[in-house]
Amino acid sequence: MSDITNILVVGIGGQGVMTATEILAEAAIALGNDAKKTEVAGMAQRGGVVSSHLRFGSRVLSPQITPGTADVLLGFEAAEGMRWRHMLRPSGISLMNTARLVPPVVELGLFDYPDDPIAAMRDGAGPVVAFDATSIALELGDIRLGNTVMLGAIADHLPFPAEVLLDCVLKRFQRKGEKLVELNRRAFAAGRAAVGAAQAA
Repeated sequence: MSDITNILVVGIGGQGVMTATEILAEAAIALGNDAKKTEVAGMAQRGGVVSSHLRFGSRVLSPQITPGTADVLLGFEAAEGMRWRHMLRPSGISLMNTARLVPPVVELGLFDYPDDPIAAMRDGAGPVVAFDATSIALELGDIRLGNTVMLGAIADHLPFPAEVLLDCVLKRFQRKGEKLVELNRRAFAAGRAAVGAAQAA
């Protein structure tokens, strides 16, 4: 049985997908894991599709997650999550932001936005936990907190304590003052609570 954890983070440019993956990697490394990550930005400009692979464990040779082996799919945007569901292992979990952020490829008419991406994902294997991370961030006063909400969402689905991840999140904001640290602490807690509530429903 492999000790490697595979996490796929997907969304739209500007949502903080790559930053979230960096913080997850930092948390894994802080506990002595070997970690490898890779990113693919579908379009250079803000708003393009973004995917980020993270693998960590005692020894990781490649950052690339192969289809059907992801333990967790962290979807910052609903349709992007749906598009990557084939990467999950049968018992893998999807943690999905329900917010719709239409990428340029849809606005240009190259692709159609799915009617109900969350419902489509629930037709597949593995649990799908859906919550509105964008609304939570806006309620806290800043849409950019969505990144931290999503990190809170995945915190209880990692092979290490949530506090390790929270510590890595808060270190990012220490230089910017206590107010921002506290906002991110609240965003992280709100993300954990949203997933707990969605799973209990």
